[in-house]
Parts: sequence; structure tokens; C-alpha cells
Amino acid sequence: MNKDLLKVPIRLFMKAKVNSGVILLVVAAIAMIIANSPFSSQYHALLSQEVVLRFGNFNLFQAHGHNMNLLEFINDALMTIFFFSVGLEIKRETLVGELSSLRKALLPVIAACGGMILPVLLFFLISPSGAAAKGAAIPMATDIAFSLGVLSLLGKKVPLSLKIFLTTFAVADDIGGIIVIGVFYSSGIILKYLLWSLLVIGILYIGNRLNIYSKLFYIFFGVIIWYLFLNSGIHPTIAGVIVAFTVPARPKFDLAQYSEDLRACIARLPEKIYGNHMLSNTELSILKHIESASDKVISPLQSFEDNLHPLVNYIVMPLFAFANASINFSGFNLDSLQGVTTTLFLSLVFGKLIGIFSFTWLATKSGLLSMPERMNNQSLFGVALLGGIGFTVSLFIANLSYANIPEIGAELLNQAKLGIISGSVFAGICGYSVLKRVLKPENT
Repeated sequence: MNKDLLKVPIRLFMKAKVNSGVILLVVAAIAMIIANSPFSSQYHALLSQEVVLRFGNFNLFQAHGHNMNLLEFINDALMTIFFFSVGLEIKRETLVGELSSLRKALLPVIAACGGMILPVLLFFLISPSGAAAKGAAIPMATDIAFSLGVLSLLGKKVPLSLKIFLTTFAVADDIGGIIVIGVFYSSGIILKYLLWSLLVIGILYIGNRLNIYSKLFYIFFGVIIWYLFLNSGIHPTIAGVIVAFTVPARPKFDLAQYSEDLRACIARLPEKIYGNHMLSNTELSILKHIESASDKVISPLQSFEDNLHPLVNYIVMPLFAFANASINFSGFNLDSLQGVTTTLFLSLVFGKLIGIFSFTWLATKSGLLSMPERMNNQSLFGVALLGGIGFTVSLFIANLSYANIPEIGAELLNQAKLGIISGSVFAGICGYSVLKRVLKPENT
């Protein structure tokens, strides 16, 4: 078979703006079907296969003498790419986005605080005692891709201010989630690896200050930091966020310099071309210079973000959903549903809703802050419901919370998955329904 025949539809799919939230739902459904089918044993056998990348006696995907299996590779290696992209987004938002000034950031950050505090408190109030309480951080997160995907289904009726508000408080949520992962899910710190990782982070920082723009430079040392974190006891996905903050946000050429250079290059090209013109060496050199200059006018941060978007949305996150969204329904009963499942469902749907809405309402009612243009309490209620879509990061934290608990860990994780997925779907449907009713076409 001609490989080029496969490349074309794959490339078109990656470039098409397919709703990533829908893809995640479909993949999660497939994972659940397989996990409860006769192919369940093959599915789990696949995820337990070892992943090895050897250079002599050195295996990159090895921690403390243990080779990663496919599930660990997806959760600890591929998800580092996801957190790297999140780190890039956070850095961009703090430099030029909605988090770049206190005035713009304060209201959505307050909303995010409510959306983190209330779900955790609600979890503690209603969760079973003992090992189940370790999952209190699970309902903190809002899935940006999923929630924005639901919002995009409403089309042009959605005011820009609403999209910005949702994106900003979801980014602030991510910051909270990253802090929780780094502080509470890192254990058994090995100082030797930690010190080496700090040294390599210092190299990346110096590279940034010396205006090193090569993306390969940050990828190479980023992989080293990831490996050192993996073996130091700090959760390796945190490496992705840290490396993202060392990537330069400034381009090598500024736009004015690029425009001047472009005009000079175009002036050297022939004004009229007749027939099938074969490029001369001079013309070829000029066009290559334009191509090189075009790359240099885009900052490494923006270039990384743009290149990683399809990789994260259409490969990394679906693979994560396929490996982690499987729920085994055998043995489920009412007692199971009344435990972690119900707790997470209520925490995501009502904890997020009450936290985001009440904190925002109080901040605006006090007169200190004002509601964004073309937003009101009704649309705030709808977007607060969308905040209950936890999915990716919630599943990630659930795995960290319960997977390694002896005896009952697998059962608690299974209950958590059902609570996360059902709560996220319910919050998404309710949020969509509310916003569809309150957002009027004439407001566009």
C-alpha cells in the first residue's frame, strides 16, 4: 500500500477543526465498551506491555530499575507533552493574555478559586472516610478543551467575553491543579536527581537569557529534565510545565524588521515571469531567506503552541482517554454508586457550579469588580456549569490518588472514573442547555 495515500486523510483530519471534546467522548465510550467485552483481557494486556527505548544499557523509559508499561508511558510521558502545552498557554496568558494584568485577571481568577475550593469542601463533607478521601483534589480541574468544545457548539451566539472568561478561569484551574500534583503527588524525593534537574533547568534559563531560539535545544534538555524528575520522586509531568516557562516568548526578528526585510527581498525578485519559469539560484536563495525569516518572526513559544495543538488534541488526549476512561461495570451496585462515584458527581456538578457562580457574583455585587461586557448572571450560570467538566485532569488526578492503594485502589479508581465521566457529561449537557436558552442570536 502506498503510504502517501494514508498521509493525506490523516493530514486533513489533523488540520480540520474537529471538536476535540467529541473525540474524547467517543474514545472514552470505546474504552468502556472494550473493558466490558470479551476483549477486556487483551485491552489490559496491551496497557501492561513494557515500553523500552534503549541506548546501550540505558533505557529512557525506566524509573528506579522498573521499565514503564504502556499505561505508565501514556500517563507519565505523553501527558508531559499535554502539561508542556498547558505551561506554554499559562506563560502566554501571563505575558499578553487575560492573566497579564490584575484588572483583567482578577474576576476569572476569583471564579477559579471558588471552582477549586467549593468542590474540595463538598468532597470532604460527603465522601466516605479512609482511603477514598485521598481523591479530594479530583474535582478541582476544568477541562479547557472539553468545555470550550461544548461552548463552540453554540456557534456565533457566544460572546467573546464569555469564551475569554471560561478560558481564563480554566487556565487558573490548571495552575491550581499543577500545584496540587507537584506538592501532594510527589513522594520519596531523591536529592541527587533533584539537584541534577535543577542544574539542567538552570541551563535552559541561561539559554533563554542568551537568546537561544532553537526548539531542539529546549526539547533536548526538556527530555533530560523529564527523566531526572521521573527518577527523583517529583511527578514527571511537572517537568513539562517548568520547561515551558523557559521557552522564549520573544521572536528573533520583530515584525517591523521582518516587513522591511521582506520588502527588500521582494524587490530583488523579477516583476514579470513568462511561461514555465525555472528558479535561478539567486531567486531560490531569496525565497529560502524569506522562509527562514518567516520562521524567526514567530516566537518559539507560539511556534510550539501551534505545532503541539493537533498532537495534543488528536493524539495525546485521546490516547489518555482510551487508557484511563475504561470503567468495569461488573460488580457495580447501589453501594458502589453511593461512594466515590456520587461524591465526585456532586462535587463536579454542584461544587463547581456553586463555587464559580457564588464567588463571581459576590465579587461583582460588592462593586469592586464588574461583569465582562455582554455577560450576565444567566450566562454566568451556564458557563459555571461547564466548569464542572473535569474529564482529562480529573481522570489524571484520580489515577494518582487511587491507583497505587493496595487492595481497594482499583475499585476506588473505577468508582472515580464513573463519577468523573458522568459528572462531566451531565455538567456539559446542562451548561449547553442553559446557554442555548439564554444566549440570543441578536446578541452577536
